[in-house]
Amino acid sequence: MITHILRRASRATWISVLLLTTAPNAYSASEQKGPPVHAVRAEPETASQAQARAILMKMAEFLGGTPSFRVGVRSGYDAVQSSGQKIEFGEYRTVTLSRPDRMRVESERSDGAKTLVVLTGKEMVLVDLASKVYATAPQPGSLDESIVYFVKDLGMRLPLAALLLNGLPEELQARVRSVDYVEKTGIYGTASYHLAARTDTVDFQVWIADGDKPLLQRIVLTYKNAVGQPQFWAEFVDWNLAPELNDATFSAQIPDGMQKVAFAAQLPRASPVARQSSAKKGAK
Repeated sequence: MITHILRRASRATWISVLLLTTAPNAYSASEQKGPPVHAVRAEPETASQAQARAILMKMAEFLGGTPSFRVGVRSGYDAVQSSGQKIEFGEYRTVTLSRPDRMRVESERSDGAKTLVVLTGKEMVLVDLASKVYATAPQPGSLDESIVYFVKDLGMRLPLAALLLNGLPEELQARVRSVDYVEKTGIYGTASYHLAARTDTVDFQVWIADGDKPLLQRIVLTYKNAVGQPQFWAEFVDWNLAPELNDATFSAQIPDGMQKVAFAAQLPRASPVARQSSAKKGAK
């Protein structure tokens, strides 16, 4: 007998992956109420911790302030089975970004399924080549506004989306409770700082290149409050801070034979009474 293996992580886990350090339910389908939660550090930072936070913030400020870049992202995530066993699945993405409002993300999962997300500056386009469908929505504004809308309001996947935000420094400063310096090391031939940090819901490690270009080399996130404490990891390869870009880079060519559909979040929701009535008719 072949046991069915659940590929997808839970929606709550994926949403927290999307925004790097937010709580698992921070971006639910319903609008979150109240002011944002800011992390409070329990004890004064040591000199080593202050150094580690400075390295982390230098990376955030550099990445958030870079006008354009292209990077390959090789990643893997745990899908915790009902038995408690963890099964890892992977994905490779090429991310191309041009501030203030354009982005292209080409993804291929470990099973070969491919997707494309394009923010043209006026429109958001998602193409699912495996399912042969695509969806579009007006782009609400800047890249930061559009990414948050794509994840929060449309409920779509965009792993490590916070790293693409111009406001990354503010996001990290607000949510990271502690940062520790682990060591100076080499990762894939690049001299890097290895840091270990904590938020209320996520422990994460980052490897940041030394020098005047403090680019991320690797990140590992552990969801310490989730069942089985699943992990998500990503390696960043072939950073290009001056890619050749043009209008064609941020245009979505829809292949022939694709069906246009709506984002699920755009569909009208039936009232509880209507759903109950529909269920009764189905039962009959």
